Amino acid sequence: MAEERQMKKEDELTLSLPRERGWRVPDLYLFQQFWCPSIFIKGVNILQKQFEAKDSDIIVASFPKSGTTWLKAIAFAIVNRQYFSIHNHPLLTSNPHQLVPFVELMHFPDTHFPTTEPRLFGTHIPFPSLSESITECDSKIIYICRNPFDTFISAWDYFDKIKDHSLSALTMDEAFEMYCNGIIEFGPWWSHMLGYWNESIVRPNKVLFLKYEDLKENVNFCVKRVAEFLGFPFTQEEEGNGVVESIIKLCSFEKMKGLEVNKSGMLFKVLENKHFFRKGEIGDWVNYFSPSMTEKLSKMVEEKLSGSGLSFEIMHS
Repeated sequence: MAEERQMKKEDELTLSLPRERGWRVPDLYLFQQFWCPSIFIKGVNILQKQFEAKDSDIIVASFPKSGTTWLKAIAFAIVNRQYFSIHNHPLLTSNPHQLVPFVELMHFPDTHFPTTEPRLFGTHIPFPSLSESITECDSKIIYICRNPFDTFISAWDYFDKIKDHSLSALTMDEAFEMYCNGIIEFGPWWSHMLGYWNESIVRPNKVLFLKYEDLKENVNFCVKRVAEFLGFPFTQEEEGNGVVESIIKLCSFEKMKGLEVNKSGMLFKVLENKHFFRKGEIGDWVNYFSPSMTEKLSKMVEEKLSGSGLSFEIMHS
């Protein structure tokens, strides 16, 4: 009975929130200042009330479609490198999202909960909505973001592929309008980025802020930086033996996309792993944006990030 009352209370709370049509689900709700499907409201509530973080925990945080899968793979490979050989590695047979599960999905029955330390988790939750146990302990957070132009195209393509069968497809113009209004899962994108960005400035030992573009352009430097930040720096001997390069190769987009588990495997029995791998390119947005879209989003990026110190180099068409 108590459980039923709790569920009724949660449903009533959800129905009282502002609501908009979602990209892949019928409804998104404005909960704690960000847009999310009802299933995540429950997950965030459970996280905030029940999750007990450990000082050794590592959280890979991101806005959706910003390089999450890649960074999860890199972080997992770095901290577990003494346990697995490159030829017999869990990343060869498991999708990174299985090895580094989303902390907001811990209540899902099929979720594997990490028990060996350091425990690695992923999250799309904005910084202010993380549990106090995460923000107040010595756990480490690595955040990856991507320029808002490529993020939009990647999200529009991805959500269209995995959307609820009952939903009509969003045209690019419809999706773009929603995106500019911040209506996308875990959006607005600008407040999501700024939450982690500001925290990384205040507490650089707690939050490492990465850009997808930097990772693409200088992956060797970024991988070493992540290892250092997490407290698992590479030794000179490891660097000399090509350990950094082997991790980069193992976690590369081409390698992961070509693996059987990522071509035919499933996550939670509903999501096809192949949808996590599209192109992984920088600047693909120029093939889709009209001049007016480019102008509108450029102005938005400038306006929303103004004065923060966070900026993106946008390669114009």
